[in-house]
Amino acid sequence: MTQTISLGKTLGNHGFLWQILCSVPEPAVDDFEEYLRRFCFTVSSTAKVDDTVWRIEGLSEAEPDRVTIVRGARVLANDLGFAAPSFLFDLQPPINWEAENLATFPPIRWQRYFIHGSHYIDPIPAGLIPLILNAGTAFGSGEHPTTGGCLLALDRLARKRSFQAPLDMGCGSGILSIAAAKTWHVAVLSSDIDPVSVHVTRDNARLNQIAHLISSVCSDGYRHRKIADMGPYDLILANILARPLAKLSRDLNRYLMPGGIAVISGIIERDIAWMVRVHRMSGLFLVEKTVLKGWATLVFEKPSS
Repeated sequence: MTQTISLGKTLGNHGFLWQILCSVPEPAVDDFEEYLRRFCFTVSSTAKVDDTVWRIEGLSEAEPDRVTIVRGARVLANDLGFAAPSFLFDLQPPINWEAENLATFPPIRWQRYFIHGSHYIDPIPAGLIPLILNAGTAFGSGEHPTTGGCLLALDRLARKRSFQAPLDMGCGSGILSIAAAKTWHVAVLSSDIDPVSVHVTRDNARLNQIAHLISSVCSDGYRHRKIADMGPYDLILANILARPLAKLSRDLNRYLMPGGIAVISGIIERDIAWMVRVHRMSGLFLVEKTVLKGWATLVFEKPSS
């Protein structure tokens, strides 16, 4: 059953956004997030009940086609073996997102990385690498276990290796690009299919005073000419979702140097074996696994010969 709250179409041109809400079981989160991205410019999810039921929220500038969304969700739920979710469509008034984010974005620490907003004025703890990041429209505020898993992997890699040519595939807010650039003091190429993420990454690079180290391009996977021209890479970071990771696994191997490292995340725990198998078939070997709150970060290495 679909619930609808409508305040009229005429408000849509004055900063109002359409909010699309539904709740699904945890195993269906990735699929429904991917589904709602067809209709929304941003999609987020939050655990509701013991991590077993998740609330998925999408935002759209245009009034959503309720019938199409509900019908497609019913088909998807049936394919996944779950009951079709109910939807709420709600027109939201303009929000001062900057003020909202500053109020709800406390500092976060993942080992050597100290993530904070530009409003933070207290001293940075000694020995930590500050990552200045104002939570915004692009994914990657540092709070999610997938981002945390990647930062923990970078922290462990930094203890034993150095890198000269990192690539951040699916950069989101640019947090992993910024972390890599600050850790190894090297230039990083960032890429995302979403042009908003590319702009956010550039803004955050300037905020961290390392704009000279980070180049950002809008690309569907590895298709951009600059990705080919600057490759191969000794470190590839990809915090996206399991299905896109599987589709990109052969390209990942192709653009990774012999002896190079790939850190991938956005993987729910039940998909670990599948991801390991897919990347092993592409020529990569699992060397490390981290699971945080049901989300996995996997580190692969490409053989030197």
